[in-house]
Amino acid sequence: MKPINTARFVFLSRSVNESFARGALAAFLAQADPTVPQLADIKTAVSEAVTNCIVHAYPGGLGVITLTVALYENGLVKITVADKGVGIPDVDRAMEPLFTTGNPEERAGLGFAVMQSFMDGVQVRSKPGKGTKVILKKQLSVKE
Repeated sequence: MKPINTARFVFLSRSVNESFARGALAAFLAQADPTVPQLADIKTAVSEAVTNCIVHAYPGGLGVITLTVALYENGLVKITVADKGVGIPDVDRAMEPLFTTGNPEERAGLGFAVMQSFMDGVQVRSKPGKGTKVILKKQLSVKE
């Protein structure tokens, strides 16, 4: 199935760009006329994915984050948030609630759990030293 429209945003892993990612995504998704709760769910999940890149992918430096969104005729939204950072050695472990590689006093370890609670599908692909790709899917209501 081919998307009816796509967009790609590339930005540095600066914390100020997390709000840019949410805003740019919301502007793009306006064409699909999502409900307010659907848009809030998507923005929350993307915020978590981008924040994970900012906090974990490039320790001690900056790197590139790529956010790609595809909109399909049946109302499916597919969003990919990718980095070329340090990667995740054990994706299954990283997806466990409360697990964090960051400072436990600053990080709750709930990023992937939050993404899963707000989206219809979450896939994580990662290779140490090569980066991480988070694929988020959400089915929007199709209006007649």
